[in-house]
Amino acid sequence: MRKRSAASLQERQALLDDMDSTLKDAETIIGHMQMIADESARVAEVAANAEQILDEIDEKFEKYTGLNKLDVSFLFLAVALQVVRQYTLTKFPERLDDQTAANNTIGHGEEHSNRKHRYYNPSLEEICSNPVPFDANFLANGALEGGGYMGHRLTAIGHDPILGLIFGTANIVTSTLTNKNLQSYHIYTGYDKLGRSKDCLKNKANTGLVISKTKDKLLHEGVEGKEKVGASLLKEIIHLRSDIYTKNSLPLPIVTVIDAGLAAELAQRGLDMANIVTVGKQMTFSVFINTMISMLHGLFYNESVEYSRRVYEVRTRKILSYSNFIASASNLIYVGANVSLGNESAWKSLDIGGLAVTLYRIATDAKFIRQVKREFIEQEFFAQIRGSEYDFDIS
Repeated sequence: MRKRSAASLQERQALLDDMDSTLKDAETIIGHMQMIADESARVAEVAANAEQILDEIDEKFEKYTGLNKLDVSFLFLAVALQVVRQYTLTKFPERLDDQTAANNTIGHGEEHSNRKHRYYNPSLEEICSNPVPFDANFLANGALEGGGYMGHRLTAIGHDPILGLIFGTANIVTSTLTNKNLQSYHIYTGYDKLGRSKDCLKNKANTGLVISKTKDKLLHEGVEGKEKVGASLLKEIIHLRSDIYTKNSLPLPIVTVIDAGLAAELAQRGLDMANIVTVGKQMTFSVFINTMISMLHGLFYNESVEYSRRVYEVRTRKILSYSNFIASASNLIYVGANVSLGNESAWKSLDIGGLAVTLYRIATDAKFIRQVKREFIEQEFFAQIRGSEYDFDIS
């Protein structure tokens, strides 16, 4: 009887313990349900006040990306560098006459026509002392027609800024001239009515041989052949450089062999190599300044202070966009005001390349800033909706 009573007491105690545990679990679950209810109410409140919260996040973004004193210093530095570049480094240069331009070109020496003609094989001394053969137009007899006001610079493709490196070099090393129709002529020394020696066209050459003889000199004629080709290439480069900033300049690359008339018309409208090189220089220097400012500003990034590297870069992008815009706007105002007052030479200060870079920066930087702002708002708004993580451990 006592054993049965003891067992009954144990069973009742076990039952009471189970009930107590169940009650505790129920209380825990009820507590979690209350947490969920509270969190649901909080999220509902966030949703109800979404517009206000988004405005606050937007203000937070503007605070992080607004320019501070350091950023303004970088802005003024960038503007100053762009303005100095515009008026000292990348102005459109004065156009010179052919002789003055040649004399001002490093590497250009005294030249005179004195060809001791050997078919496709002038000596190294002859290559160096004679003018480039594709400048010859004496006794051309129509071989160089179609160049318009630019004359032989359109019809002799040794003047092409790209093709000239091939055909012009080959012409120099073989004492020939190749025209826009890929017809070649041997160049001799002739004499005008006053007895002055001049390069002249005498008889046709074979364009295929012009190229193959050049190749043979480079590959199969030892050191002497390589010296001839090297000297010819150097002479070609020097000549092109001396012609770029002359009054007629050089045509756009390759256009001449496609349509000489089009090349002449483009040149008359300002699309010649002198202007293209200048605009390219303006763009290159402008991009270099932007890159330098971007790198220097990036060095001041402080992870402990800034929200993130991408948000910090928004300020960098603003510095670049603002500085380029200010520099370009001031340039347009300066040029416009001076031209309206009759100072036509002010056009030489027009920063076309810099303006192109400015438009590119405004478009790309604005796109980048919009993207970062969208990411910032999404991240901040999601953080408010998410709240704290739950701990549902009931073990």
